[in-house]
Amino acid sequence: MGVYEELVERGLIAQVTNEEEIRTMVNSGKAKFYIGFDCTADSLTAGHFMALTLMKRLQMAGNQPIALIGGGTTMIGDPSGRTDMRKMLTREDIDHNAECFKKQMERFIEFGDGKAQMVNNADWLLNLNYVEVLREVGACFSVNNMLRAECYKQRMEKGLSFFEFNYMIMQSYDFYYLFQNYGCNMQFGGDDQWSNMLGGTELIRKKLGKDAHAMTITLLTDSQGRKMGKTAGNAVWLDPEKTSPYDFYQYWRNVDDADVLKCIKMLTFLPLDEIRKMESWEGSELNRAKEILAYELTNLVHGEEEANKAQNAARALFSQGADDLNMPSTVIDESELEDGKITVLSMMIKAGLIKSNGEGRRLIQQGGVSVNGEKITDVFTSVDKTQLIEGVTVKKGKKVFHKFTL
Repeated sequence: MGVYEELVERGLIAQVTNEEEIRTMVNSGKAKFYIGFDCTADSLTAGHFMALTLMKRLQMAGNQPIALIGGGTTMIGDPSGRTDMRKMLTREDIDHNAECFKKQMERFIEFGDGKAQMVNNADWLLNLNYVEVLREVGACFSVNNMLRAECYKQRMEKGLSFFEFNYMIMQSYDFYYLFQNYGCNMQFGGDDQWSNMLGGTELIRKKLGKDAHAMTITLLTDSQGRKMGKTAGNAVWLDPEKTSPYDFYQYWRNVDDADVLKCIKMLTFLPLDEIRKMESWEGSELNRAKEILAYELTNLVHGEEEANKAQNAARALFSQGADDLNMPSTVIDESELEDGKITVLSMMIKAGLIKSNGEGRRLIQQGGVSVNGEKITDVFTSVDKTQLIEGVTVKKGKKVFHKFTL
């Protein structure tokens, strides 16, 4: 089985152009492809996993990745999947975020001469002359076709700024520039990027001729990736300072039963033969599959030592509810106490275990919260200073544990 066929079986491919040519190039290790990452934060998230593992898979098969840092496109902001305009970042913020991205990518991709490259589209986009872009690039785009693109439809009802409308042209120009200057012949991206990516392929053909071999593949990274990238309204970060290795492990350990094999196929490097055997697993065996998923991904991001710590801590907590040094914890400041006490609801809000008091009250009333191993039903339950000095363990549901100290 070639690497392209493996991508298909793992459920990664959504849409392609020139499938037979893409298959031949990818399987022969002749693809030089790029994936773009806009620098909207100072850490990648679990939602970037498909892109990162894809780059690693293709590099292992002899293909050459280009990690495109969107220093220029981040100045505009991708309207895809948005109901409002993204926050405008400064050039300094974007440069800082780009450096953070590179450090995290190096855990997946090998950079260097003849290996993976990292480039920043700020190097060419920020130097473009506006009138020249309108004449040389804008003339190749139909406004009617752009307005039909999925990435703009959702925004049309609430208002799409001309500023954001240019994002498709900028992303398309990226492929055109990389094709000419870096020999990049293929682009990968999320299924929500299909219109933007086709714009790049068409721009190359219109400017350089129909024989220009520029190919496009989209991955199932939009709905699935965003679903995997967030939990309880918060991003699951790859930076251990933002999401601890334990919390990262627990996130994957708690995926829905219906998603666990899909995630193992898409995100891990376990052989397909081994994964196929899991397809018949049910009941408690699915918990074993979740442990495998959580361990493999934590190992990829944080290393074997942290993966082992997280797994051991999770197993101990799951089976005994026991305390552990690797349990995520939050420090309560003495100034947060009222009459020497603090409510469990306030503690859970502070730790991000719940999004609102209403959610917390429902959980408690339904028996979904325990404090130091005892289920609570009173929404006004508090703990005092002495308890916090000793350490208080709050359990949410069956699997989420959190320690609070003073």
